Amino acid sequence: MSISRMIAAAAERRATVATEDRVALTVREYGPRTADLTVVLLHGHCQRSESWTDVRDALLRQYPGARVVCYDHRGHGDSATAPRETYHLTQLGYDLREVLEAVAPTGPVILVGHSMGGMTALTYLSQNPHEIGTRIVGVALIATAASGLADAGFGRLLRNPVVSAFQTAVRYAPRLMQRAKLVACKVFAPVIRTAEFGNRKVSPRVLSLAEAMHNETPIVTMASFLSSFAHYDRTGTLPALSKIPTLVLCGTADLMTPPSHSVAMAAAVEYSDLVMIEGAGHSVILEQPVQVAEAIARLLTRASGTGRIERTHLTLVA
Repeated sequence: MSISRMIAAAAERRATVATEDRVALTVREYGPRTADLTVVLLHGHCQRSESWTDVRDALLRQYPGARVVCYDHRGHGDSATAPRETYHLTQLGYDLREVLEAVAPTGPVILVGHSMGGMTALTYLSQNPHEIGTRIVGVALIATAASGLADAGFGRLLRNPVVSAFQTAVRYAPRLMQRAKLVACKVFAPVIRTAEFGNRKVSPRVLSLAEAMHNETPIVTMASFLSSFAHYDRTGTLPALSKIPTLVLCGTADLMTPPSHSVAMAAAVEYSDLVMIEGAGHSVILEQPVQVAEAIARLLTRASGTGRIERTHLTLVA
């Protein structure tokens, strides 16, 4: 373990936040408790807060004055499982509010979401539009979308009848399907790897971490959120983000949420910073954490009032 990892591990503060429906969410905090700015990192579907480890460490090196908060969504990681009917994005928006009230009740907040985490951030902002520009002073939407997930890339599978059959099987035979999932993960690992990481070589450590997070996610969690994705639409919230610094970032080889989603979001938000990382896939936060952290650090600088907001621009990172 590197020195920076040892420092980060030693500085970790853990807490448990109970939601209104009594689901225990595991929360981790890093950085000074008295920081002027809190950054909340929201992970994706079938991931956990550890997916942010390298980004978090790089961000704290570049912007040591911030406090960083990570937590596992319900049914993910170390957080508790919940009733199947609560596995939807609207509920994740409510969960985010519970976490903020518990660990960051005052002061400015920046929301940073990857994939489903970005959808959670947009859902929260649609539920609390009065906080845009007051409490929420910046947003980063990474490898995510505001709508149309079933219209492009691997998201088209959401409309396939096989998905509905899969969800029905999980509903009626969850234990059997959990065992089948472990076998399927091995069979489809090459396909998932391509979708997650694009065409770049990725270290064995990163691949092992990604596969472990997918394999450890309960089958009920995995299946139940799919319906929410198919009908998700928060495009109406995007124009309001023009009030605050906004980062939109994706990999050019992302097959899960293709770059067209990011381009559409950035076009709807004035003065947004659109960053596309050449060759990176959906798991850009695992694949290129330093470049992602640099983009987030620029967002923090803008949100803190020390940076000048420029016109919308595109940065292509090789």
